[in-house]
Amino acid sequence: MDILLVEDEPQITSQVSRALVRAGHAVDTVGDGTAAMEQVTAKRFDLMLLDVNLPGFDGFEVLRRVRLAGLPIRVLMLTARSEIGDRVAGLKAGADDYLTKPFALEELLARVEVLGRRGTVGAEVPDAVLHVGSICMDAGKRRVTRGEEKIELSPREFEVLMVFMREPGRTFTRDEICERIWAREHEYDTRTVEIFIMRLRKKLDRPGTESVIGTVRGVGYVMQSPR
Repeated sequence: MDILLVEDEPQITSQVSRALVRAGHAVDTVGDGTAAMEQVTAKRFDLMLLDVNLPGFDGFEVLRRVRLAGLPIRVLMLTARSEIGDRVAGLKAGADDYLTKPFALEELLARVEVLGRRGTVGAEVPDAVLHVGSICMDAGKRRVTRGEEKIELSPREFEVLMVFMREPGRTFTRDEICERIWAREHEYDTRTVEIFIMRLRKKLDRPGTESVIGTVRGVGYVMQSPR
């Protein structure tokens, strides 16, 4: 993968970039939020490893601008903050995953591998076009529309939606969604799933209509056919 590492601590930058290169990835590095935005708009990256505490505007602001621009890049947040509120804030802003400092390089590489694997969701069925009511997902082109409107989704949002669109009408528990998307569900709490469902509803639902992804109380979530 082509990876952009955004980190202002030289020692961490050196260690992480060397480990990623040894694992077969191409790595560019920058040390502040302004340079990060310049890089992601000038070059297409598969993944950004984004530190929260950066000079200039912080990682949350970089993430907000990346998602606002609709850039199709997966984002793994690196943060020294262990509070659940900061992790939730990152996920709500559009992060695909997070890792709290200090971390083992082996765990970082494992997370990168999972994001790379999940980022190719749809590759196993490159020509698949899924329809649920007025929502259409082109898995090969990674494109989602509702009627004539194009819906901009982050890579992780796309993957969560694909779980539902492959089996519309089926109720999924939070654990099932974790297992299909994150592989190691014990690393994630149910709040993570709820955040992604909330993000999808915000983008897919229409005023005055029933939510596309319904809640089955005490069980989980189910995709319903929108008009």
